[in-house]
Amino acid sequence: MGRPRTFDAEQAVSAAATAFAAHGYEGTSVDDLVTATGIHRGSLYKVFGSKRSLHLTALRNHLDHEIRPSTAALATVTDPTQALTTAIASYDNGPAAGLLLLAAAERAPHDPEVAALVAEGITALEDGLRPSHGDAAPRLASTVLGARLRLRAQPPASKEY
Repeated sequence: MGRPRTFDAEQAVSAAATAFAAHGYEGTSVDDLVTATGIHRGSLYKVFGSKRSLHLTALRNHLDHEIRPSTAALATVTDPTQALTTAIASYDNGPAAGLLLLAAAERAPHDPEVAALVAEGITALEDGLRPSHGDAAPRLASTVLGARLRLRAQPPASKEY
């Protein structure tokens, strides 16, 4: 009989999502995940199977707990300008801000499961914009994604050149 689990898997997934969001999939090593989650390497592999599996779990968690709630709230905004402003400010935000964008750029072209999760996130954004923008929702979703990417690309305010 194995030892009982001494960590909260949900907290580990959230910590991993934050690490993946900060450094991308390729830029996050298993050692980085061990440090971020506070879980030993063997336990990470035993519970999640692989780095890829943990990434998929983190991405699903991000969709369920951050993306879908923000897009559901967005669907209640009827003013088109306010809906677009809200979407730009809140989409793919939160503790794992940018995780979906990074997954779209880095992993989706090579991993069909990641591509499917990214598509779910983008569809959720389009559905959130549809009440205020109708058939223009897909085009505006692209605008939101571009704006979020530009926000992410800005250097930290404290960084000087």
